[in-house]
Amino acid sequence: MSAPRRFLPSISALRALEALDRLGSASAAAAELSLTQGAVSRQLQALERQLGLDLVHRDKKKLTLSPEAQEYASEIRAALNQIAQSTLRLQTAPLAGTLNLAILPAFGMRWLMPRLPEFARLHPDVTINMTTRLEPFSFASEPFDAAIHFGRAEWPGTDALLLKHEQLLPVCAPDLVVGTALRGPKDILNLPLLHIQTRPEAWSDWFAAQGVEAPETVSGTMYDQFATITQAAMHGLGVALMPDYLVEQDLATGRLVALHPAPTETRGAYYLVWPTSKSNAPALRKFRDWLATKAQPEDPLPR
Repeated sequence: MSAPRRFLPSISALRALEALDRLGSASAAAAELSLTQGAVSRQLQALERQLGLDLVHRDKKKLTLSPEAQEYASEIRAALNQIAQSTLRLQTAPLAGTLNLAILPAFGMRWLMPRLPEFARLHPDVTINMTTRLEPFSFASEPFDAAIHFGRAEWPGTDALLLKHEQLLPVCAPDLVVGTALRGPKDILNLPLLHIQTRPEAWSDWFAAQGVEAPETVSGTMYDQFATITQAAMHGLGVALMPDYLVEQDLATGRLVALHPAPTETRGAYYLVWPTSKSNAPALRKFRDWLATKAQPEDPLPR
């Protein structure tokens, strides 16, 4: 069902309103839009007539928006950006299409990137653009067709493909434990612990999985990304609880040592998620079908 015309003002009028709100003056809005101030004023007048509302306060030559108009401008800004992004994708996409993918930096670099050359060979007609996003977002307001997500498959309005369960391993620089007797997981509590912001309960959950009674709040220093916490661990600042796929090379070369014999599976997992409305997009379908061949089984552990 299409919306009545009175609810769909012209793009030119909406751009004038948004620019006036963002820039604060009609002259600045006119300069950005390559219009005269009079043309900006006429666009706003036409918008007021169509909506049947007073949106602009006119004090001599100065134009200011009402509080209601400011809120309206803020809401339509995302829609205008979405239109611009969609138009850009349409103009620049090759025949088979472009996939705009939001990725998690560590997982994207260490797990996804080494596998992508195969996809490029199989589907040279698909272009994948990647941008880092650390937290879930609204697909309605961001120009992404899919995203790599860590957690559970509970992103509203999306479908999901499980890629990999996360398994954690406590690691540190070899020098940190020289002369230290580590008889079991409980002794790790006596070492400085490093935390990652995206996994605030990771250490508590890990100790619980090992049957260790740990303090309700496990103290330690906090890091925002795996790249920085890995460097902190390698420089002897403490023990980091790391996904096994991220530290394979560092363990193999001796830059890090593992303080537990085997990784421990966590409650979270990595997923490819995409808006249900885009499920049949050709580029996304090709990428999803290929990625499914790289994913691990749904439930690898006995329950």
